[in-house]
Amino acid sequence: MKLKPVLKWGALGLVAVLLLGLLAGNWFVRQRLPQRQGTLALAGLTAPVTVRYDRVGVPHIQAGNEADLYRALGYVHAQDRLFQMEMLRRLSRGELAEVLGPKLLPTDRLFRTLGLRARGDEVGPKLDPALASTRALQAYLAGINQFQDTHPVPTEFALLGIPKRPFTAADTISVAGYLAYSFAAAFKTEPVMTQIRDQLGPNYLKTFDLEWHPQGAVTEGLKLAQADWAGLQQLSALSHDAVALSGVAQMEGSNAWVLSGAHTASGKPLLAGDPHIGFATPAVWYEAHLSAPGFELYGHFQALNPAALIGHSAQFGWSLTMFQNDDIDLVAETTDADHPGQVKVKGQWLPLTTREETIQVKGAAPVTLQLQRSPHGPIVNEALGDGAPTRPIAMWWAYLETENPVLDAFFRLNRASTLAQARSAAEGIHAPGLNVVWANAAGDIAWWAAARLPLRPPGVNPSFILDGATGEADKLGYVPFARNPQQENPADGIIVSANFQPPGTDPVPGYYNLWDRGARISQRLHEPGVKWTADNTRPLQLDTGTGYPQRTLTPLLPTLQQAVQDPKEKKLLELLLKWDGKHDVGLIAPTLYNQLLYNLSELAMADELGDKGFDALRRTRTLDTALPRLLADPGSPWWDRRNTPDRVEKRDDIVKAAWAAALQHLRSTIGSDTTLWTWARTHTVTHAHPLGQQKPLNLLFNVGPFAAPGGREIPNNMSQPLGPAPWAVTYGPSTRRIIDFAQPEQALGVNPVGQSGVWGDKHYDDQATGYMQGRYRMENLAEADVARQTVSTLTLTP
Repeated sequence: MKLKPVLKWGALGLVAVLLLGLLAGNWFVRQRLPQRQGTLALAGLTAPVTVRYDRVGVPHIQAGNEADLYRALGYVHAQDRLFQMEMLRRLSRGELAEVLGPKLLPTDRLFRTLGLRARGDEVGPKLDPALASTRALQAYLAGINQFQDTHPVPTEFALLGIPKRPFTAADTISVAGYLAYSFAAAFKTEPVMTQIRDQLGPNYLKTFDLEWHPQGAVTEGLKLAQADWAGLQQLSALSHDAVALSGVAQMEGSNAWVLSGAHTASGKPLLAGDPHIGFATPAVWYEAHLSAPGFELYGHFQALNPAALIGHSAQFGWSLTMFQNDDIDLVAETTDADHPGQVKVKGQWLPLTTREETIQVKGAAPVTLQLQRSPHGPIVNEALGDGAPTRPIAMWWAYLETENPVLDAFFRLNRASTLAQARSAAEGIHAPGLNVVWANAAGDIAWWAAARLPLRPPGVNPSFILDGATGEADKLGYVPFARNPQQENPADGIIVSANFQPPGTDPVPGYYNLWDRGARISQRLHEPGVKWTADNTRPLQLDTGTGYPQRTLTPLLPTLQQAVQDPKEKKLLELLLKWDGKHDVGLIAPTLYNQLLYNLSELAMADELGDKGFDALRRTRTLDTALPRLLADPGSPWWDRRNTPDRVEKRDDIVKAAWAAALQHLRSTIGSDTTLWTWARTHTVTHAHPLGQQKPLNLLFNVGPFAAPGGREIPNNMSQPLGPAPWAVTYGPSTRRIIDFAQPEQALGVNPVGQSGVWGDKHYDDQATGYMQGRYRMENLAEADVARQTVSTLTLTP
């Protein structure tokens, strides 16, 4: 009987402990929420700055001068996104293992080898203080650092034990280098293209529609050992996986178009854009409306950069797509035992230079790297660490080899209201290659392929690994910007940029995306008699189909119609026969088609390339382009299976096997009830947080999953990898913007997740559902609209 009071008081004590824990947890979270109202002192200001927050947490910042404006931007950006800034800094500078442990050591080794940290440390301190862009950066970083110095560390800092450290211009330069790296496809493409050329031959290579040189872009003397091929495949995988492991979004593709007033209902230009970037929590863009005497912009900002990468004002606006030009050459160097520490270049033995860097590793001993550089660039296969191939592979990269005043270029683009100003700003973008799609309220429209394009020796194909011992890796100079692909006020009044190979008299080597997505957009925009508005532009951005499924299926249907006899399977085939190619969430055909496409490519190519080689090929854009050519060619050598030496398979054999394999996989993963094979069940988006990779933290920090309409290389480019079902979308529209310059103050936009990266904040994920449903919201510029939408006001004082 005496035990009951003890149990009673014990239970009450446990409840009290739990309540105290909840109260402490609530206090911990609330201490870290952004402050969006009241008054705060911000050192360095010359006058008060007003920050009005709208209903989705976008700050509308009004300052008396630009120095105060950018200091305030840094402060409010940091209170919403400090952990994102920290992760981007650590990723680009190879410092993730210090806080995340040994599993991130390969990622750190890769980025140290690429030289982004060294580049930042070299360039950052040398930025010209006389430039307005440098002064803006210094003020912005001061705002970030003051927030960090005066507030508790974010939740993620506390969980991971991340120490506070000032942000510097070197960090901003390093992050810009990561942006350039994330566009580069050479690491994923050139090793596998060279493997196909040299190990399989021209009959296999022609499927990829690459120019074939009988002597090869590499001379007869270049022979890579099997260990070298294995290392290059490992480098390709490391390059692909590095960003995924860090949980930081990667740049991928984009749509943008601009119409002259002749094609719009308003008679003014209309600009639409949706850059395609890896999904993550928080989203890549931070939106802010900046206003100071003589300057106003509604911008989308990347962490640690005070210049908006995309934006608009009442007078002008622009969007970006990835150019996809090849600005990286991989170069196989020649060494021998008689010339240690040297490589052979055009008959001369030239020295390798070496620098030492140390990576701090959480829970383990520091790792010291000896990083080498040849006359062609850093030796990148050193990123593989111990056991790396003995043949050095150097990387020539335009980002490292040009002056590349990209920060100043975007600062000027933020103010470019005329054609001449925008053209001049675009010329300053050397790497990464970007398509700048621009318009102004005066009626001008334009597009510039902005990049410093190298002049390579005649006959050299940079799609393959080059021979450093010859002159084929030389650079003869650069193409003048005036010869870059571009259009200004074209006669037809329509400009479309969607990562396809651009028009131009001079070919530009690159790893371009499928043309189907751009063709779909262009076809719609050229429909006669249509006058475009924001209302009829939205369905085009949200379009879920292209002609690519028909291009790939048409050659196969006769075989499938003859081979499929089972009544249930005939019903499934009938879905493909009647399908219009749209990837809507309620349809079964997209699931069946994408699984079939994977099985076709896997059965045709994996036996020749091996599993690792095929995985490397799946990570490239070249496979998307190659598949229509392969499927239309019944005589391709890819159809023959190497593991059946007693027979020669034809296309029909592989098509039948792929159909059976596709059905078997879907039955085993989704179930035998085919009504459940909908795109909604098999194609989903999750906005992953870096800490969400560790269960059960995914339940706290990740946002999603959501059923996702659209798909790979479709206008609504919710892109899934070419692989087996189910599919997790890896990237898609990072925002969707529509600006009619008759009413630029009523521009439309959306964020895939939310403005805030602070867990527990009301703007952490408040746009995620609406984004998936295809909703838009106003990006307010006009004073009356800003005042009406203001939810709270924060005043920053000197």
